[in-house]
Amino acid sequence: MLPFLILLFLNPLISAAQDIKTITARLGEKVTLPCRAPNSNNLAGVEWSRQDLEPEYVLLLRDGHIVPEDQQPSFKDRVELQDQQMRNGDVSLILEKVKAADNGTYECRILTHGGERRKRAVKTISSINLSVVDPPGQTGGHTEDGEKEAGGEKSGSVGPAVGLSVFAVLLVSAVIGFLIYRKHKQQQSQDSYQPPSEQQPV
Repeated sequence: MLPFLILLFLNPLISAAQDIKTITARLGEKVTLPCRAPNSNNLAGVEWSRQDLEPEYVLLLRDGHIVPEDQQPSFKDRVELQDQQMRNGDVSLILEKVKAADNGTYECRILTHGGERRKRAVKTISSINLSVVDPPGQTGGHTEDGEKEAGGEKSGSVGPAVGLSVFAVLLVSAVIGFLIYRKHKQQQSQDSYQPPSEQQPV
């Protein structure tokens, strides 16, 4: 019973962690974050975002037009869709001049046209963890502009933080599952206990 309860709690968390694809890019290079919509017939737009940023949008395209007002300034003039027409559902993102601050988890969401009475729907297609590394032969940290700085880790790195967060959630879920299991067993013990019946006088 206990293993079943733990799996019940952990399964969604493990699935979410496995769904995040990791892509490695070197400082200064161009990288493509792949994303493909399952059905391209009713695409109304695409949202690429990072939830740790404010505003969160890396690129926002609606009705064939990029919306620059809601875009995170650090990505201005550095991002574009691989195919702005989104043919065959291709909504992959091209990021140029990669910086250390580009480390993070990017979410690709599509907007679809609803029916006559339905509003547009937003659906998350994929999550990609971008890991920015030094070019070969270089060590040490970098500034947000990708310039060399003396020693230290790269700023904006969230790879280890994401791993620790997932581990912490899994640990808490396991503890909660165990406590629920123990309480359930105690309840069963109380329900099955019957006090001895009093002897009736003859």
